[in-house]
Amino acid sequence: MGMFRLCSLLLAMLAAPVAAQTLAGTVRVIDADTIDIGAPATIRLLGIDAAEADQTCSDGNAVLPCGAMATEAARRLYHGRQASCQVHQTDVYGRALAICSVEGRDINAELVHLGIARVYRDDPRYFEQQKEAVLLSRGLWAYDMVDPAVWRAEGRARNAAKTAPAPHGDCAIKGNISDNGRIYHLPGSRSYDRTRIDEGRGERWFCSETEARAAGWRAARG
Repeated sequence: MGMFRLCSLLLAMLAAPVAAQTLAGTVRVIDADTIDIGAPATIRLLGIDAAEADQTCSDGNAVLPCGAMATEAARRLYHGRQASCQVHQTDVYGRALAICSVEGRDINAELVHLGIARVYRDDPRYFEQQKEAVLLSRGLWAYDMVDPAVWRAEGRARNAAKTAPAPHGDCAIKGNISDNGRIYHLPGSRSYDRTRIDEGRGERWFCSETEARAAGWRAARG
């Protein structure tokens, strides 16, 4: 086989979708749209979107921790259960985008049906489930809450408008808090230059990787 044909074959294999791959394991709920089943990659539930961990909502009288409420509801339903996940692709964060089931029930659909999560970016897959949840004010639809995607975008815009403080001396490792948790970025890494540190929300600078890991941060991929 010629070198050109070999390279073409390898590129085709790398570009092939991850469709039809099945993963199975015990559910550990990370949040209402993300789970871990012991696979190499975290599972992001395809077609749905849930309130972020620190996102709030209102019932007209009080501010409520809707992100935490959604996570806890998903935990009560699925934590410790056996799930089977059909992986369709991976996202930019390396997570497996999948439709998962527990005892034959599509949990992506069920989370939307119960109002615990929403349809992601007008994905038509679970539109009917969301339509019913909105109509009956199920779950978080009973409260006044910004769409999670809008909430994230607004947060990014606020962070971008801030000027990051200069690193302290040689402590140039960036400890960032994102949708994926507490992640540190080394100088020269892929996301280092575009990562902004807001010490007001708990982000910080580290002098060494050992210090960052000891504080509960993990290394960024790539």
